[in-house]
Amino acid sequence: MNLKSLAKDTALYGLVSIVGRFLNYLLVPVHTYMIPAESGGYGVVSNLYAYTALFLALLTFGMETTLFRFANKPDTDDKMVYSNALRMVGGVALGFLAIVFLLLHPISGAMGYAAHPEYVGMFALITAQDAFQAVMFSRLRQQRRPIRFVFLKFAFIIPSILLNLFIFLVMPKVPALQGIFEQFNYGVGLIFLTNLACTTLVSLLFIPEIRGIAYGFDKAMAKEMLRYSWPLLLLSLVGILNQVADKILLPKLMPGEEGMVQLGIYGACVKIAMIMSLLTQAFRYAYEPIVFADNKDRNSPATLADGTKYFIIFTLLAFLAVVVYMPVLQRFVGAGYREGLGVIPIVMMAEIFMGVYFNLSFWYKLTDQNWWGAIMSAIGVAVMVAVNVIFVPKIGYWACAWGGFAGYGTAMLLSYFIGQKKYPIPYDLKAIGLYCSLAVLFFAAYTCLDRTGLGPVPRMALGTLLLALYALVVWRRDLRRQG
Repeated sequence: MNLKSLAKDTALYGLVSIVGRFLNYLLVPVHTYMIPAESGGYGVVSNLYAYTALFLALLTFGMETTLFRFANKPDTDDKMVYSNALRMVGGVALGFLAIVFLLLHPISGAMGYAAHPEYVGMFALITAQDAFQAVMFSRLRQQRRPIRFVFLKFAFIIPSILLNLFIFLVMPKVPALQGIFEQFNYGVGLIFLTNLACTTLVSLLFIPEIRGIAYGFDKAMAKEMLRYSWPLLLLSLVGILNQVADKILLPKLMPGEEGMVQLGIYGACVKIAMIMSLLTQAFRYAYEPIVFADNKDRNSPATLADGTKYFIIFTLLAFLAVVVYMPVLQRFVGAGYREGLGVIPIVMMAEIFMGVYFNLSFWYKLTDQNWWGAIMSAIGVAVMVAVNVIFVPKIGYWACAWGGFAGYGTAMLLSYFIGQKKYPIPYDLKAIGLYCSLAVLFFAAYTCLDRTGLGPVPRMALGTLLLALYALVVWRRDLRRQG
């Protein structure tokens, strides 16, 4: 495996993910310090973004991966593949918008937003545009155009950050703007309006890529693409349910204001744990095109094995770092939300399981057996939903954290054992076991330090030594040999 090439692409794609998420982290204190936890306003934000993620998976129906697969096939016109994907996703997105706006009030009522149907309308427009943009972003990745990719991502991130800062730091202090701020539920509605405005800006900047729709439409190819993508749709839906079903279910299982309050606390603390999804996304953006481009290489199993091992190494390091520096990171959420900090290690482990599951998923994608992914993910989401339904009424948001842990863990184990029979890959289990054992040992040691009564600074100093020891083991055992 060409680790230097992987590292270069990961750095470029990871730039926008890491910097973008970091800048959004800076909004977490802005939101959680300005939106009182007891108001449930941040719960509304978490709930609606969960619905958006679910419908985005539905509207893209696996066309991102399908584009990679078909564009890299020999004797295939990649422009026609791209045009087909744009037309199909665009048509579905337009149909979605028509349904939502024709039935806006009944849909808003069913979701619990009868008093704010404009929230649902804005999110429909955001989701439809995001789905269409997803195909174009995939095209940029497939063409290895990370600079354009990064530019367009930042075209959303920077205006969004600036507008949010204006809404929460300026508007409440300007008498002429206070009425607007209060009208939109003390800034909550304006978060959604800002998202819509910035998403529309990116759509306009995508005009050169949108012209690719003029390449034509091949019905026979479209049927093949849909045949390949429908299992990916199921896979994507159940996969996203693993990530957002808890945020959709919690207000339903704990109705009333308390449900939204608990969701707000959970949603705020989960933001700190999202460094794992950040690393997974950056790794995926670079890793997926490389794997599909090399899928006929006889060394592909070794490529997959190396990728999985290095993913586990670095995400475990990130896990330990978040745990060690929690006394600092906890200040990113308002004091009213910090009672939920205990769920962060559980959520981070669930995210690591999800990332490993993604790495293990290539065996069925490369053998065109995507239905296996749908089955395993469905089992995982069933486990997660069961944990939520049974335990949320008893232990609240803690059940959401453990549900994700159980669901992703189940899917990960199923994928490994089935995959080794269908498409054997020589994973370095000895090294993976060593690093997992070290991480568990260091986590346990740091947890014991946390209970000794030491102040936060001495604890973080000792924790830093543990991190350095882990990094030294990684360097001496694996990285030094890579040169």
